[in-house]
Amino acid sequence: MKASDAEILIVPGYKNSGPDHWQSRWQTKLSTARRVEQASWEKPEREEWTDCIAAAVNKTVKPAIIVAHSLGAAAAIQAIPRFTVKVAGALLVAPPDVANPNIRPKHLMTFGPYPTDPLPFPSIVIASRNDPFCSHDVADDIAASWGSLFMDAGDAGHINSDSGFGPWPEGLMVFAKFLGQIEG
Repeated sequence: MKASDAEILIVPGYKNSGPDHWQSRWQTKLSTARRVEQASWEKPEREEWTDCIAAAVNKTVKPAIIVAHSLGAAAAIQAIPRFTVKVAGALLVAPPDVANPNIRPKHLMTFGPYPTDPLPFPSIVIASRNDPFCSHDVADDIAASWGSLFMDAGDAGHINSDSGFGPWPEGLMVFAKFLGQIEG
């Protein structure tokens, strides 16, 4: 599948993705990409966020590809039971450990627990060895339970602009290869 054959849904996490974030940069490069907007980026509510993601997925005409970061990945996973159209695949970057009682801000825990069944579509989880929101081992376990391909990003922090990931060409190459393996 080519990017032009899909509707690419950019799903940012807590506080949205600013103009220097790789998600924002990818959105401007990929002609079929659009951001799933949330009413409140600063005070995420699970039902509201999952409703918005499900509505965006359910409106797609072409195969839907989810590109989610951080809490956006958690919300996208929680939205799956509300999907009425088939999702072709998902790239899930830096999912937070929403079962960790020490996570801050505390309301991020309301997006857990994660389901442990395999996802109904192909997926890749990319995680860092020093992400302050999720240990590498937990991310690996999450990916394994979902049946996702797990990719180790090394010491990459939270894989966001604060960690030095603006354009993130390596991530875009992974995404392009992933798309190429999906049948439309």
